[in-house]
Amino acid sequence: MLRLNGITFYRDELRDLAVAWVALGFAFAMFLEPATIQRMLGGAGHFGRTFLLSMLTVGVGFLLHELAHKIVAVQFGQVAAFRADYGMLALAVAGALAGIFFAAPGAVYHRGRITTRQNGLIAVAGPVTNLALAVVFLLPFLLFGGFVGEVSQMGVLVNLFLGAFNMIPFGPLDGKTVREWDTGIFALVLVTAVGSLVGFLLGFGFGL
Repeated sequence: MLRLNGITFYRDELRDLAVAWVALGFAFAMFLEPATIQRMLGGAGHFGRTFLLSMLTVGVGFLLHELAHKIVAVQFGQVAAFRADYGMLALAVAGALAGIFFAAPGAVYHRGRITTRQNGLIAVAGPVTNLALAVVFLLPFLLFGGFVGEVSQMGVLVNLFLGAFNMIPFGPLDGKTVREWDTGIFALVLVTAVGSLVGFLLGFGFGL
Protein backbone atom coordinates (compact mmCIF):
# COMPACT_ATOMS: atom_id res chain seq x y z
CA MET A 1 0.00 0.00 0.00
CA LEU A 2 1.24 3.50 -0.89
CA ARG A 3 -0.04 6.78 0.53
CA LEU A 4 0.58 10.10 -1.26
CA ASN A 5 -0.88 13.42 -0.10
CA GLY A 6 -3.64 11.64 1.78
CA ILE A 7 -4.54 9.37 -1.16
CA THR A 8 -4.15 5.64 -0.57
CA PHE A 9 -3.07 3.40 -3.44
CA TYR A 10 -3.52 -0.30 -2.83
CA ARG A 11 -1.03 -2.94 -3.95
CA ASP A 12 -3.47 -4.58 -6.39
CA GLU A 13 -4.43 -1.15 -7.71
CA LEU A 14 -0.81 -0.17 -8.39
CA ARG A 15 -0.32 -3.47 -10.20
CA ASP A 16 -3.46 -2.92 -12.29
CA LEU A 17 -2.42 0.62 -13.19
CA ALA A 18 1.04 -0.53 -14.25
CA VAL A 19 -0.25 -3.46 -16.30
CA ALA A 20 -2.90 -1.31 -18.01
CA TRP A 21 -0.35 1.43 -18.78
CA VAL A 22 2.11 -1.01 -20.36
CA ALA A 23 -0.58 -2.98 -22.22
CA LEU A 24 -2.12 0.17 -23.68
CA GLY A 25 1.30 1.48 -24.66
CA PHE A 26 2.16 -1.79 -26.37
CA ALA A 27 -1.22 -2.04 -28.13
CA PHE A 28 -1.03 1.52 -29.45
CA ALA A 29 2.56 1.02 -30.57
CA MET A 30 1.48 -2.10 -32.48
CA PHE A 31 -1.37 -0.11 -34.01
CA LEU A 32 1.03 2.63 -35.14
CA GLU A 33 3.65 0.18 -36.38
CA PRO A 34 1.90 -2.97 -37.73
CA ALA A 35 4.43 -5.77 -37.61
CA THR A 36 4.87 -9.43 -36.98
CA ILE A 37 6.72 -10.52 -33.85
CA GLN A 38 9.72 -11.44 -36.01
CA ARG A 39 9.88 -7.95 -37.53
CA MET A 40 9.49 -6.40 -34.06
CA LEU A 41 12.50 -8.34 -32.78
CA GLY A 42 14.51 -7.50 -35.88
CA GLY A 43 13.77 -3.78 -35.57
CA ALA A 44 13.66 -3.57 -31.79
CA GLY A 45 15.18 -0.08 -31.70
CA HIS A 46 12.55 1.44 -33.97
CA PHE A 47 9.68 -0.34 -32.24
CA GLY A 48 11.09 0.68 -28.86
CA ARG A 49 10.92 4.33 -29.95
CA THR A 50 7.28 3.91 -30.96
CA PHE A 51 6.51 2.10 -27.72
CA LEU A 52 8.04 4.95 -25.71
CA LEU A 53 5.96 7.47 -27.69
CA SER A 54 2.84 5.43 -26.91
CA MET A 55 3.64 5.18 -23.21
CA LEU A 56 4.16 8.95 -22.99
CA THR A 57 0.93 9.83 -24.81
CA VAL A 58 -1.82 7.20 -24.63
CA GLY A 59 -0.34 5.75 -21.45
CA VAL A 60 -0.03 9.05 -19.61
CA GLY A 61 -3.42 10.24 -20.87
CA PHE A 62 -5.09 7.09 -19.57
CA LEU A 63 -3.19 7.07 -16.27
CA LEU A 64 -3.91 10.69 -15.32
CA HIS A 65 -7.54 10.39 -16.51
CA GLU A 66 -8.11 7.52 -14.07
CA LEU A 67 -6.14 9.16 -11.25
CA ALA A 68 -8.28 12.29 -11.61
CA HIS A 69 -11.41 10.19 -11.04
CA LYS A 70 -9.85 8.62 -7.96
CA ILE A 71 -8.54 11.86 -6.43
CA VAL A 72 -11.88 13.66 -6.74
CA ALA A 73 -13.76 10.62 -5.42
CA VAL A 74 -11.50 10.45 -2.36
CA GLN A 75 -12.03 14.18 -1.76
CA PHE A 76 -15.73 13.40 -1.46
CA GLY A 77 -15.08 10.71 1.14
CA GLN A 78 -15.31 7.76 -1.21
CA VAL A 79 -13.30 4.56 -1.03
CA ALA A 80 -11.93 4.45 -4.58
CA ALA A 81 -9.55 2.24 -6.53
CA PHE A 82 -8.70 1.48 -10.14
CA ARG A 83 -9.40 -2.04 -11.37
CA ALA A 84 -8.02 -3.24 -14.68
CA ASP A 85 -10.14 -5.29 -17.07
CA TYR A 86 -7.63 -7.92 -18.13
CA GLY A 87 -9.95 -9.41 -20.75
CA MET A 88 -10.34 -6.04 -22.46
CA LEU A 89 -6.60 -5.39 -22.24
CA ALA A 90 -5.92 -8.71 -23.97
CA LEU A 91 -8.51 -7.79 -26.60
CA ALA A 92 -6.81 -4.41 -27.12
CA VAL A 93 -3.47 -6.10 -27.80
CA ALA A 94 -5.06 -8.71 -30.09
CA GLY A 95 -6.99 -6.01 -31.95
CA ALA A 96 -3.85 -3.91 -32.41
CA LEU A 97 -2.11 -6.91 -33.97
CA ALA A 98 -5.01 -7.03 -36.44
CA GLY A 99 -4.76 -3.29 -37.16
CA ILE A 100 -7.63 -2.17 -34.91
CA PHE A 101 -7.20 -0.07 -31.78
CA PHE A 102 -9.95 -0.08 -29.18
CA ALA A 103 -9.31 -0.06 -25.48
CA ALA A 104 -11.43 -0.20 -22.34
CA PRO A 105 -8.62 -0.88 -19.87
CA GLY A 106 -10.66 -0.69 -16.69
CA ALA A 107 -12.13 1.94 -14.43
CA VAL A 108 -12.00 3.58 -11.02
CA TYR A 109 -14.68 2.08 -8.80
CA HIS A 110 -15.81 4.02 -5.76
CA ARG A 111 -18.28 3.42 -2.98
CA GLY A 112 -19.89 5.46 -0.23
CA ARG A 113 -22.72 7.95 0.09
CA ILE A 114 -22.62 10.54 -2.66
CA THR A 115 -24.80 13.18 -4.30
CA THR A 116 -25.59 13.46 -8.01
CA ARG A 117 -23.43 16.59 -8.17
CA GLN A 118 -20.45 14.86 -6.56
CA ASN A 119 -20.81 11.87 -8.85
CA GLY A 120 -20.90 14.23 -11.83
CA LEU A 121 -17.75 16.02 -10.67
CA ILE A 122 -15.94 12.69 -10.26
CA ALA A 123 -16.94 11.74 -13.81
CA VAL A 124 -16.03 15.04 -15.46
CA ALA A 125 -12.62 15.13 -13.77
CA GLY A 126 -11.24 12.56 -16.24
CA PRO A 127 -12.11 14.33 -19.51
CA VAL A 128 -11.14 17.73 -18.09
CA THR A 129 -7.75 16.28 -17.14
CA ASN A 130 -7.28 15.12 -20.73
CA LEU A 131 -8.10 18.61 -22.01
CA ALA A 132 -5.58 20.09 -19.59
CA LEU A 133 -2.95 17.58 -20.75
CA ALA A 134 -3.61 18.58 -24.37
CA VAL A 135 -2.74 22.17 -23.42
CA VAL A 136 0.43 20.96 -21.67
CA PHE A 137 1.51 19.04 -24.78
CA LEU A 138 0.64 21.94 -27.12
CA LEU A 139 3.48 24.25 -26.07
CA PRO A 140 6.37 21.84 -26.79
CA PHE A 141 4.61 20.85 -30.03
CA LEU A 142 4.77 24.50 -31.13
CA LEU A 143 8.36 25.00 -29.97
CA PHE A 144 10.25 21.81 -30.76
CA GLY A 145 10.78 19.33 -33.55
CA GLY A 146 12.25 15.85 -33.55
CA PHE A 147 11.09 13.26 -31.06
CA VAL A 148 9.89 15.88 -28.56
CA GLY A 149 7.70 17.47 -31.23
CA GLU A 150 6.41 14.07 -32.32
CA VAL A 151 5.50 13.07 -28.76
CA SER A 152 3.85 16.45 -28.16
CA GLN A 153 1.81 16.27 -31.35
CA MET A 154 0.59 12.80 -30.47
CA GLY A 155 -0.05 13.94 -26.89
CA VAL A 156 -2.35 16.74 -28.05
CA LEU A 157 -4.27 14.49 -30.44
CA VAL A 158 -4.62 11.57 -28.04
CA ASN A 159 -5.78 13.66 -25.11
CA LEU A 160 -8.28 15.68 -27.13
CA PHE A 161 -9.66 12.41 -28.49
CA LEU A 162 -9.83 10.84 -25.02
CA GLY A 163 -11.59 13.90 -23.67
CA ALA A 164 -14.14 13.93 -26.50
CA PHE A 165 -14.70 10.16 -26.57
CA ASN A 166 -15.26 9.87 -22.83
CA MET A 167 -17.90 12.62 -22.96
CA ILE A 168 -20.16 10.52 -25.20
CA PRO A 169 -23.35 10.13 -23.11
CA PHE A 170 -23.59 6.37 -23.52
CA GLY A 171 -23.06 3.26 -21.41
CA PRO A 172 -20.27 3.45 -18.83
CA LEU A 173 -18.62 6.52 -20.41
CA ASP A 174 -18.23 9.66 -18.31
CA GLY A 175 -20.53 11.74 -20.50
CA LYS A 176 -23.64 9.88 -19.37
CA THR A 177 -22.98 10.61 -15.69
CA VAL A 178 -22.07 14.24 -16.39
CA ARG A 179 -25.22 14.82 -18.47
CA GLU A 180 -27.40 13.32 -15.73
CA TRP A 181 -25.87 15.82 -13.31
CA ASP A 182 -25.74 19.02 -15.39
CA THR A 183 -26.54 19.30 -19.11
CA GLY A 184 -24.87 22.71 -19.34
CA ILE A 185 -21.51 21.48 -18.07
CA PHE A 186 -21.86 18.35 -20.18
CA ALA A 187 -22.40 20.45 -23.32
CA LEU A 188 -19.54 22.82 -22.44
CA VAL A 189 -16.96 20.07 -21.96
CA LEU A 190 -18.15 18.05 -24.97
CA VAL A 191 -18.15 21.05 -27.34
CA THR A 192 -14.75 22.19 -26.03
CA ALA A 193 -13.24 18.74 -26.56
CA VAL A 194 -14.73 18.11 -30.00
CA GLY A 195 -14.16 21.69 -31.18
CA SER A 196 -10.53 21.64 -30.00
CA LEU A 197 -9.89 18.30 -31.70
CA VAL A 198 -11.38 19.44 -35.01
CA GLY A 199 -9.61 22.80 -34.75
CA PHE A 200 -6.24 21.15 -34.11
CA LEU A 201 -6.66 18.74 -37.01
CA LEU A 202 -7.65 21.48 -39.43
CA GLY A 203 -5.33 24.15 -38.06
CA PHE A 204 -2.20 22.06 -38.40
CA GLY A 205 -2.97 20.48 -41.74
CA PHE A 206 -4.01 16.98 -40.71
CA GLY A 207 -7.30 17.13 -42.62
CA LEU A 208 -10.40 15.17 -41.73
